[in-house]
Amino acid sequence: MALFKRIFSKEKKEKLDKGLEKTKQSFFEKLGKAVAGKSKVDDDVLDELEEVLITSDVGVDTTLKIIDRIQARVAREKYLGTSELNRILREEIAALLAENEPERQKYTPENTKPYVIMVVGVNGVGKTTTIGKLAHKFRNEGKKVVIGAADTFRAGAINQLGIWAERTGAKLIKQKPGSDPASVAYDTLHHALHNDADIVLIDTAGRLHNKVNLMNELAKVKRVMQKLLPEAPHEILLVLDGTTGQNAYEQAKKFSEATDITALAVTKLDGTAKGGVVIGISDQLSVPVKYIGVGEGVDDLQEFDKFEFVDSFFH
Repeated sequence: MALFKRIFSKEKKEKLDKGLEKTKQSFFEKLGKAVAGKSKVDDDVLDELEEVLITSDVGVDTTLKIIDRIQARVAREKYLGTSELNRILREEIAALLAENEPERQKYTPENTKPYVIMVVGVNGVGKTTTIGKLAHKFRNEGKKVVIGAADTFRAGAINQLGIWAERTGAKLIKQKPGSDPASVAYDTLHHALHNDADIVLIDTAGRLHNKVNLMNELAKVKRVMQKLLPEAPHEILLVLDGTTGQNAYEQAKKFSEATDITALAVTKLDGTAKGGVVIGISDQLSVPVKYIGVGEGVDDLQEFDKFEFVDSFFH
């Protein structure tokens, strides 16, 4: 299929394959049991397949779409053997995700300087580590990076960002724990504008469970940055923990209601059998998955390519 012609570097593809191992193993184990002793894709097999997809955290709505597509193929092709099910599933999932191509972004790190990324997400999802890995990625591309430690409620987050800044050669802007997050964001952008920085990464508090508080806090951070740069932030990246499965999807929905999320990063996929959630999130949300975490190494935050993902899932 032409969909699979875009190939990562061999090393990245191997990391992706390895990172999805637990998900793949669990999925095909369930699928094998579902079709055991059956030679033909019929209603019973489709019912079993529906359960396999849902229990693999693909999500109900996306699962129903996939089942509908396979039913349509069964009707068209009259006879489909269970031996062909892997190929058909792979093709239909890839085709489904291909329909959800996001619009091209007006602002990108290539055409905007400084390019401001505000990073949001609840505590424990790997937000600070994701910022560190993004700093590493952009520094490797030769870009000048400034990090703003605007999650001022957690001294640990400020310290952790300090270690990442030192390790990657990024500049860290911070204040005392408990300071006003918007003030840190303002100082960070001010520094970036006056020091010819390419990328600005703003950490934000992850402990705001009340949606109104969250909205007000994030709106204030945006508002003060816009005094210096009217179009900032250019990207609002929501970090989700892949090990939480459908809870990650629910979090994404809640954050989308609280602020204008423009991109998603799904972390910790190597440690879970719930990687199917990426398929559901890609299909159900109008926000694109931009990065996935497939390991603890500094280079294990990969730019998400839905076709490579499906290819590794069924590889």
